[in-house]
Formats: sequence, structure tokens, C-alpha cells
Amino acid sequence: MIMTVATRTGPDIPSMLPGGLLATVDSARPVRRSTRDWVVDWIIFVLAVATVGLFSVTVWNDDSLAEWARWLDIGLGALTPGLLWLRRRWPVAVALIMVPIGGVALTSAVSGMIALFTVAVHRRVGVSVLMALLTAATAPVFLAWRPDPDLPYWFVTALSVITTFAVFAWGMFVRARRQLVVSLHDRAVRAESEQQLRVSQAQHLERTRIAREMHDVLAHRISLLSLHAGALEIRPDAPPDEVARAAAVIRSSAHQALQDLREVIGVLREEDGEPIRPQPTLADVSALIEESRGVGMKVRVDCRVEDLDAVPAAVGRNAYRVVQEGLTNARKHAAGVVVDVVFEGAAGSGLTVAVRNPAPVGSPARIPGAGTGLVGLVERAGLAGGRLTHGRTDTGEFELRAWLPWPA
Repeated sequence: MIMTVATRTGPDIPSMLPGGLLATVDSARPVRRSTRDWVVDWIIFVLAVATVGLFSVTVWNDDSLAEWARWLDIGLGALTPGLLWLRRRWPVAVALIMVPIGGVALTSAVSGMIALFTVAVHRRVGVSVLMALLTAATAPVFLAWRPDPDLPYWFVTALSVITTFAVFAWGMFVRARRQLVVSLHDRAVRAESEQQLRVSQAQHLERTRIAREMHDVLAHRISLLSLHAGALEIRPDAPPDEVARAAAVIRSSAHQALQDLREVIGVLREEDGEPIRPQPTLADVSALIEESRGVGMKVRVDCRVEDLDAVPAAVGRNAYRVVQEGLTNARKHAAGVVVDVVFEGAAGSGLTVAVRNPAPVGSPARIPGAGTGLVGLVERAGLAGGRLTHGRTDTGEFELRAWLPWPA
């Protein structure tokens, strides 16, 4: 029996993932902000407010600035922490607003870096690079208007540009890591789907195999029952001993059919999927033929194989099914004729099994059939690496012929 194991692909602690990533790896949780996002946003807001306050003290104590410039710097900086609450929904718009503010307000420096980081995380590379260049361009503009009296212009400019691109690189790293997580999640989901598909295919093949075995076994038994029941129906005045013998065969065949059916159902119930008893091999063909002869069939055997015991079990099992199907079809459609069973071959050249019978005289017996026995045999032979043909020969006989590989 095929067993499946449920695989959990969702995150163990969804509150620890960003909202965008959580919506990707767990579609059952379409949230804009996760618990982790709310915590991070509040930390960033508090950090932005604190830095605005610290830089405001520095700006207010800068005697080189006019009073209006101080108020402009502090006022613009005070707006930036509030803008950061919108950065997840409109990251590029918030970053663009931060660019001109950063050109005139020292108090907005940290908020501008946070906005650039958000763009690098959530937008494609082209947009992120352009935003990084715009942000870096504000540094020389700001320092040209408000130079640092204690440090060289080129040094402060270089330091600002390096800091800008360091923040940009950090954001790109976070973006790449999130994309890797999404890729690994998609791969895990795809692998689970493929595993379920393989399990489904294996179950389908197993059901097909069991159905084929059920057809091969029960069709043989039930055709025997039909023949004996038909004989009793045609000859109701038969001697008592003959009626008793036919009834005994019917009872035995019915018992065997029930036993075979019980064993096939047992295969479905067994966890390991193994049959309860060993499958028939070529050595069991003689018993199959004798059973057919016992119900009145005329069967001739021509065995040209030196050692039947040397035939591999898998080859012998397929050969047994070919003979069984051939005898069953002969009972159904050509009752009363002589059936020839031929075995020939050797190791290295393959095993050929042929079951042939002439056309029936009169109307054939009307024994119903599913019409899938020969189809199953063709598939069985093909899976074993052999081939099977069936139909009328040039002499008018019906022949079922199979060639099966027999390794040396």
C-alpha cells in the first residue's frame, strides 16, 4: 500500500515574517503588515523622531544659519517620521519626497536612508539604483550650501555617498535573501506536488495491476463454471453420476473463484502490498492445462524448451498468464475444438508462447467477457520488454502469440 506523509510548507511562526514575504509563502494569510512589520515600523518611527530631535539641537545651535533656515530644517525634518508610515505602500513616492528634503534639511538624513533602504528591498534593481543615485546627489548639494567648517568638502561628500550606497547594498542583500526564501518555498511546494503526483501515479498503476490480475484469474474460473452449467442445462437427463461430477466441478471452481477473489481483495488490504500467496510460474502451466482438460477441453502441448525450471520466475509468470488467457478465450469462443499450446525458446533468445485453435464449428458459446484481457496482455508483454500479437492466421486459426525476453 502506498503511504503518503503530509508536509507542512507554511511558516512555523508567521508573525516573525515580513508581511510581503508571508503573503508569498502562505497565501492563506494575505496581510499587509505582520506583527513583525508593526514592531519594526514603530522602532523605525521612534528612531526617526529621536534623530530628528538630536539633529534639531545641532541645527538650532548653528550660529552660521539664519533663523528661517533653522526653522525650515527642523520643520521639514519633523515631517519625515510621519512619512515613514507610508513607505511600505508607496516606497518610491516617499523616497522621492525625501530627496529634495534631504538637500536642505540635516534633520531628515536618517529618514532618507530608511526610505532608500525600503525601495532597495521592495522594488526592482533599476528603480533602486536610480533612487540611490538621486539620494547620493543630495550630499554635494547640501554641503555646497552648508559646508562643514571642521572637515574638508571632498571628505564629507565621499563619506555621505559611501553611506548612501552602503544602505542601498544592505537593502539589495535583504531583497536577495527574501527572493531566495520565496524560491526555496516554491521549490518545496513544487517538490511536494510532484511527490503527490508520483504517489497518485503509483496508486493508479497498482490498481491497474490488481485489476489485470483479477481479470486473468477470475475469467478463467468463471468460464469453467459457465461451461459446466451450460452442459447441465443442455442435458437435464444426464446420468446421476455425471451430474454429480459436473456439480462437484462447479462447486470446486466456485470455491476457487471465491478464494482468488478473497486473495485479490487481500492485496488491497495488506499494508505491504504483497500478494498473500506466490504468483504462478511456468511450472504451474501443466496444472492449468490439466484443469482445462478436466472440463472437457482438448488441449495439445508442444514444449520445445529443454528445462522449464530454468525459465526466470517473472518470464514464467507472464507466460502462464498468456496460456491462461488463451485457454479462457478458447472456452468462450471456440468450445469443442482442439487447442494447441506451444513453448519454444532458450536463454538468450527469448521464450515464445503460442496458443492457437481453429475456428469453431457452429455458433460459439455466449460467455460474456470484458474485452480487456488481450489489452492487458499486450501491456504486460510490453512492460516485460516483449511483444504480443493476436488474430487469425493464414490457415484460418486464431493464434495468441507472445515473445518474452529470456536473459542468458
